[in-house]
Amino acid sequence: MQLTWIDWLAIAAYFLFNILIGLYYRKRATGSTEDFFISGRNVSWWLAGTSMVATTFAADTPLAVTGMVASYGIAGNWLWWSMLMSGMLTVFFYARLWRRAGVLTDVEFAEIRYGGKPAAFLRGFRSLYLGLPINCIIMGWVNLAMVKILIIIFGVTKLHALMLVFAIMLVTAMISTLSGLWGVLVMDLFQFVLKMGMVIILAYFSVKAVGGMGALKEKLMVLDAAKEAASGGQGSILSFLPTVGSPWMPMITFFVYIAINWWATWYPGAEPGGGGYIAQRIFCAKDEKNSLLATLWFNIAHYAMRPWPWILTALCSLVLYPTLVDKESGFIKTIVDPNVFPVALRGVMIAAFAAAYMSTIGTQLNWGASYLVNDFYKRFLLKGRREKHYVRVSQATTILIMLISCVVTYYQDSISGAWKFLIAIGAGTGSVYILRWFWWRINAWSEVAAMACSFFVSLMLQFYFKLSSDNPRDFAWIVIITVACSTTVWLAVTLMTASEKKEILLSFYRRVRPSAALWGPIAAEAVDVTPSHDALFNFLDWISGCVLVYMTLFGVGKIIFGQMGTGIVFLVIAAAAGYVIYWDLNRRGWKTVLE
Repeated sequence: MQLTWIDWLAIAAYFLFNILIGLYYRKRATGSTEDFFISGRNVSWWLAGTSMVATTFAADTPLAVTGMVASYGIAGNWLWWSMLMSGMLTVFFYARLWRRAGVLTDVEFAEIRYGGKPAAFLRGFRSLYLGLPINCIIMGWVNLAMVKILIIIFGVTKLHALMLVFAIMLVTAMISTLSGLWGVLVMDLFQFVLKMGMVIILAYFSVKAVGGMGALKEKLMVLDAAKEAASGGQGSILSFLPTVGSPWMPMITFFVYIAINWWATWYPGAEPGGGGYIAQRIFCAKDEKNSLLATLWFNIAHYAMRPWPWILTALCSLVLYPTLVDKESGFIKTIVDPNVFPVALRGVMIAAFAAAYMSTIGTQLNWGASYLVNDFYKRFLLKGRREKHYVRVSQATTILIMLISCVVTYYQDSISGAWKFLIAIGAGTGSVYILRWFWWRINAWSEVAAMACSFFVSLMLQFYFKLSSDNPRDFAWIVIITVACSTTVWLAVTLMTASEKKEILLSFYRRVRPSAALWGPIAAEAVDVTPSHDALFNFLDWISGCVLVYMTLFGVGKIIFGQMGTGIVFLVIAAAAGYVIYWDLNRRGWKTVLE
């Protein structure tokens, strides 16, 4: 694809603006590790929440969604839509608890909830496990998406594309090392507006290229008929709900998505009980109210606002390029096709994809470095140094993570395959992450047992028993067996090992103030703590939040595809659910924050 000097000027202006943001926030972010990693705990909900949305809108996301739509239709998105229920748990049950914990990372939580060498081991192990292999796998698939994009746009080899990605990552790492989380947050705000605006424009021109919405639906019906004849049917491409019993969604797989996966599986951005960079944004919020509103805004924007431009472009790519082998790349084909996307906007669109890439990579670099420095280096290797020393180590660690992720990228082939693999090895740990806040009896060995068993069982099923996470039925059995084994093991370990010392439990209970229901003997001694009785209202808010998002998602979709009456009904239901949440938070005295 040939770029004009105007295109290069737009791209250069984008990078220059981001560098200026990094320079502007340099002094504000490098005073201490708390400033560098969590912005001094002084961020408003709208900025923290938008940063979460921007982070999860990576360069890989539209490509992965395109691959899902190509294989399974719109309903293929239930692979991640089902995670909303976990996200809403974080909003109403955990966001305030995380903020009260006052930790720098979610890994540090281990040493306020547990005590002794087991807690120290858990913190050290998780800091390395999440900070390096898991973080680099995530960055690897984000890099892979950008590599695919650059190969198609510039017609270069994978190695040359990887070198270009390395250059963009180097700029991102430079900004992240200069400005810490403050720079990442402000860049995310700018980047989200840019990339969201451009994918909406791309969806508009893609639909126009196939002849409008009516023509798109007619041509997709032809594709439906061809698939029906070839494979026995899998439901309509345009269906929002999966056809249960179809080849890609057997009953057992549907059961896993709806009833197990969302609470039992650890997955970045949708961790049961919160965690990862979602927790990091919660820590940086001004107070408990801002932390809850940040995660609520994130879940609304993440699941209800963003998907349709990606999905529309994906559907158009199926019609425009029916013989394309790599379906994920269909999204990028619409950009380079002069019959689809205006040539004059290519430079801005490339800048938008750079924004999608940099917003995620900036967070992953900062988040991963926070584990390695705060929870390993500072905790175990070199204690008692000045904060400036740890900030410099954080900056060097950011560069190290960047280099390792480039190596991982070279050996990855599939974006959605990496998603499913990560879900599979994280299956089974969710229950302990959810209950550790609310059940005093859980100890450090409970978490260790859950992580070790989930990892071992999942890998055995995939590599020894040859179950494939790409096969829907195999994926379901991987999750079910892993969850069953892991839950059995961690519960047995919990009951066979001693509870944490009473002083540790009392300190945690006073600090975090969870619901007293399963903290009976500890709550009885902590008479200075007013017991929490908001579980029922939290549950009501959780249900309302799920209804709000799903009805908004489907309502907008129905309107897009011409079913105006049904769409309006869905949106009215969404508005009613939103009012229930507003009423409850207002009842709790949050009026000034909400307004």
